Amino acid sequence: MNPKSTFKTFLGEIPTNLFSGFVVSLIALPLGLGLALASGAPPISGIIAAVVGGTVVALLGGSNVTITGPGNGLVVVILAAITTLGNGDMYQGYLFTLAAIVISGIIMIILGFLRMGSLGDFFPSSAIQGMLAAIGIGIFAKQIHVMLGNLDAKGSIIELLIQIPEGIFNLIRTDNSSVFYAGLTGVISLLIMVFYSKIRNRYFQLIPAPMWIVVLSVGMYYYFDLLSTASYPIEKKLLIDLPNDILSNFAFPDFGMLSELSFINAVISITLIASIESLLSIKAVDKLDPLKRRSNVNKDIRALGLATVISGFLGGLNVVTVIARSSVNVNNKGSNRSANFFHAGFLVLFILLFASELKKIPLPALAAILVYTGYKLASPENLKKVFRVGSEQLIIFLVTLLVTISTSLITGIIFGIIITFILHVIINKNILLFVKNILKPNVLMFTEDGKYYVSVKNFASFLNFTKLKSKLNQIPETKEAIVDFSLCDFVDHSVMENMSNYAAAFARKGGHFEVIGLDDSKSGSEHPFALRKILPKQMIPKKGVLTKRQKNIQKISKEMHYHYDAFSGVELEELPQFGYFKTRKIDKVSNVLSNDDCTIFDVQFSEGELIAKQVIKATMFHIHTQKEVPNFTLDKEGIFEYLYHFAGFKDIDLDGHPDFSKRFYLLGKNEAKIRAFFTDELILFLESNKQYHIEASKVGLLIFSNERLASVKEMKALAYFGASLRKIIEKC
Repeated sequence: MNPKSTFKTFLGEIPTNLFSGFVVSLIALPLGLGLALASGAPPISGIIAAVVGGTVVALLGGSNVTITGPGNGLVVVILAAITTLGNGDMYQGYLFTLAAIVISGIIMIILGFLRMGSLGDFFPSSAIQGMLAAIGIGIFAKQIHVMLGNLDAKGSIIELLIQIPEGIFNLIRTDNSSVFYAGLTGVISLLIMVFYSKIRNRYFQLIPAPMWIVVLSVGMYYYFDLLSTASYPIEKKLLIDLPNDILSNFAFPDFGMLSELSFINAVISITLIASIESLLSIKAVDKLDPLKRRSNVNKDIRALGLATVISGFLGGLNVVTVIARSSVNVNNKGSNRSANFFHAGFLVLFILLFASELKKIPLPALAAILVYTGYKLASPENLKKVFRVGSEQLIIFLVTLLVTISTSLITGIIFGIIITFILHVIINKNILLFVKNILKPNVLMFTEDGKYYVSVKNFASFLNFTKLKSKLNQIPETKEAIVDFSLCDFVDHSVMENMSNYAAAFARKGGHFEVIGLDDSKSGSEHPFALRKILPKQMIPKKGVLTKRQKNIQKISKEMHYHYDAFSGVELEELPQFGYFKTRKIDKVSNVLSNDDCTIFDVQFSEGELIAKQVIKATMFHIHTQKEVPNFTLDKEGIFEYLYHFAGFKDIDLDGHPDFSKRFYLLGKNEAKIRAFFTDELILFLESNKQYHIEASKVGLLIFSNERLASVKEMKALAYFGASLRKIIEKC
């Protein structure tokens, strides 16, 4: 695109992005304050992270519509770091944690330069969901007590959860009016968060739910201050504490614990969660982008790292990419990084112009926002979604969740990875499948007739998905891509989920992405993301559980008026009579599409023996002809066909058709009958269509393109080619 045109477009989009940035800032303001308080840090630290992140990432980032700032996932980690490093002194712990934040930012910069944006692919999907749910429970357990007006609740996550009924009862029976009104404000704020989406008034919806809480909280203060004879009932200790002169009250990191094990552990935890949260958010927000652009993840990680370093030096929290605020940006037609920059600018204005008003917001009101956020992360609906994918995914989810709650995030995600690997070994009953093949190159990509074909061998899981991803990322999303897992023994949930993401991305850009080779597999459930284990050749998959390819074949069978049997155990008796199968052993036939005259099917066969034995799966078409057809083989003219001349085989050249003779290799014993059979109409048809391998015998014609499974589009094309060929043969 012309740079001048691009700049003109950018300028034209400024008003829209300015408005979107303003709306996002309305959400970012209370969230930034709340997340900082939930982390045990001064409220201003969350705003610093949002301002620095919005400015730096907007200028240097590689994404388009993302919004950056403090993230939900880091609340538990930062709080644990401040508590541990401070050894009882929260402010000193905060200064040590700032140092850990700076170091984590430096590590993220290094990871970006090392092109480690694919780091998130090494974590199983269910383990990540379990970790996020544990973070949500941690936020909920701590903040619900603050929401109820109790700032002094202490204990582990489990202890805090157990104390919730007691906290509710204490609020109801308290004789401290300040605590009661603060808790009541928190409960009302939670109700606003819960029922906001159910209020359909468009004017009400112009202001986001968190900002309504801010407006109503400040409004309540002014009601008591200006209109009521009673004094404001909530004590100052239950209100947000901001410094009087914000610009002169920056905190600076203390690197005094740089070599301590607890400090190193905090750095690792912060870096791990910040990286995962950002990578997942960038991936999710790319799906929301109306222009379907793909972010430069490594560039974005570098920018987030630099923003984190600057934020840490100024007393701010980590800077990560956040989904909720990014989705608000997209919904308000934010189209480029300027929206992130404007959101940061509005936050600066709010803090400079309305700092005194922000001090009037009760802490329970902000805590209510976080209680709702924590619940959404750990919602029972998420548990149901995981279980629908497969019972083994529920085990991974629960183990990660429980270990994370009981210990730490690092331990939790490590246990999630370990239990995932153990379950994969148990499901496959073969640890050598993973041990022997983990370091082997298992992905082959090539182009064929303008399509990209990707073949995956051995296994595909979170352990080696980056190999497959690196190939798929090379394919333009406007093209056609076919991913074949027929040579895989096992495909896990994380890979299946990513295949669905690629299919959606290609569809948005006008391309086509299809997964094949999983029809002979056992599925963990009927869910499209369920893991797949390829069954031995003698086993038939469970009836009724169809892959996406099989469902599409079922659709085209109705369109073409064919009968379809996905799990056919029938052996096609005619196949061994074709010369092609004289030296090949047929193992099984499946996905049979048939009518009275034609059959299209997938066939698995082997050639060679012992070490040289090779299993091949291919899609073929068989025609039953009423007319007698001479035995012949027709194939593309190539180097191997050229070598046949030296082995004594003769290519039959047809008089008057030099182009046909040049492009096709025609072989058969009865040359006179073959010449008579190939009429001008038949030759013209073959020249005008895609070249297939065609073999004729007394039992009909066998047609196929390549020794591989065909995509649904290719099956449809093969069926139409075969049916048209049959009509011409019968007519001649």
